[in-house]
Amino acid sequence: MRVFVSFLALIVLGSMTAAPAQTRPAAVLQPGDQVRIRVWRDSEMSGDFGIAPDGSLIHPVLRAVKVTGIPLTDVETRIRTFLLRYQTEPQFVAEPLFRVTVGGQVQKADVYFLAPNVTLGQAVALAGGATESGRTDRVRLLNNGQLSTIKLNGNDSGNLPVRSGDLLIVERRGSFFREIFTPLVAIAGSAAAIINVTRRR
Repeated sequence: MRVFVSFLALIVLGSMTAAPAQTRPAAVLQPGDQVRIRVWRDSEMSGDFGIAPDGSLIHPVLRAVKVTGIPLTDVETRIRTFLLRYQTEPQFVAEPLFRVTVGGQVQKADVYFLAPNVTLGQAVALAGGATESGRTDRVRLLNNGQLSTIKLNGNDSGNLPVRSGDLLIVERRGSFFREIFTPLVAIAGSAAAIINVTRRR
């Protein structure tokens, strides 16, 4: 019985390590993200450009532009200032894209590059949504070492915006008695049997 209670306590404690998501990190670009740039009548300056470890855009010319760790509004300003070297009045659109990983019990687990206004719930939807065995009421969210638990239905946390580096894992729906209780009883029974054999010796 003590073995059973000990295992059950570990499971309960493990389930308490992830707190509900309350706030999100600042909306800034990080290495590994992308910036989608569309410059009017300039295909060479247009495209989806990744961000290098030093914070610059991965492009032969645009690499002079650093875009990480600053407000998103400043990203467009820096790009405009750079383009003024080549055009008098540059007409362009710059859209930050955060790198977000969606996995677990979803239809299309993958790495996605999403706009800052996309919500956590929409990110899971873009991955095809949860499978039949997926738990939309229990989704693990990991960002910058912080683990949270969110609900996609009936909870405001699913409406929180994505951030750079988000890792979303949709948990598997399972039976407590089949997947936890029964194995623990078996373990407890085995442990008791070993103790009895040891005592008889």
